[in-house]
Amino acid sequence: QVQLVESGGGLVQAGGSLRLSCAASGGTLGDYVMGWFRQAPGEEREIAASISWNGGRTYYADVVKGRFTISRDNNQNMVYLQMNSLKPADSAVYYCAADRDMTLSTSPAHYEYWGQGTQVTVSS
Repeated sequence: QVQLVESGGGLVQAGGSLRLSCAASGGTLGDYVMGWFRQAPGEEREIAASISWNGGRTYYADVVKGRFTISRDNNQNMVYLQMNSLKPADSAVYYCAADRDMTLSTSPAHYEYWGQGTQVTVSS
């Protein structure tokens, strides 16, 4: 069973940057598609980005495309989300998730393992 721990969230002004990290343990990270999801108060959890097991394929939600970059280091069991040009609408709890299915799903229901989340707040 994979355990995931996110870090790197915080408060940033609009236009700023943050880098989220997700540390994995208890499994082989290369066995999983990894995703970053986010959930704002009163909203459904939505995908921000996902990455295939070897980093060869990525997916970005339209609202973050061109601003966010997902990456992974399987040797270090780490997944990252570089977030640039942040907007107040990006404020949410961000979750790292792992999916053993290799189809780069955008549905939260598809992902088996989740971290506890890290808060990102973007002020205007």
